[in-house]
Amino acid sequence: MSSTQSLSLLADIGRLVRKRFEQRAQSLGLTRVQWRTLAYLSKNEGIHQGGLAELLEIEPITLVRVLDKLGERGFVERRRHPTDRRIWLLYLREEVRPLLDEIHALADATRAEALKDIADERLEETFTVLSEIKNNLVLACEAPIAEQERKHD
Repeated sequence: MSSTQSLSLLADIGRLVRKRFEQRAQSLGLTRVQWRTLAYLSKNEGIHQGGLAELLEIEPITLVRVLDKLGERGFVERRRHPTDRRIWLLYLREEVRPLLDEIHALADATRAEALKDIADERLEETFTVLSEIKNNLVLACEAPIAEQERKHD
């Protein structure tokens, strides 16, 4: 298998996992960006809006609209930063906790479906390789593009 095929396969797997999760999540009455926002916020409570937009890879103005909708449903709240009144910090409300449990259960079911019949040893090796790929990309993203590479664009 070539490196191109490997990375294409990774992209396909990511797309299919999202598709399968979305099939399961339709009953929740949330859009994809809404459930992703809740999931990321559950792991990053107290984050400011700009930081969450960056994590979600969406524009800040898009996140404002999403947060407005989630706020109307009583799922999230904005609190002023204690020392900088221009900054809003984001928190989940207790009302959303049961819904988050459902989201996590759907994610667990999707993960189990994707990984069924794959031995733990093979999964551990795959995890190691994928972690190395991720680390390579994290380091690459922190470095400027070399002048030579820019000429090929």
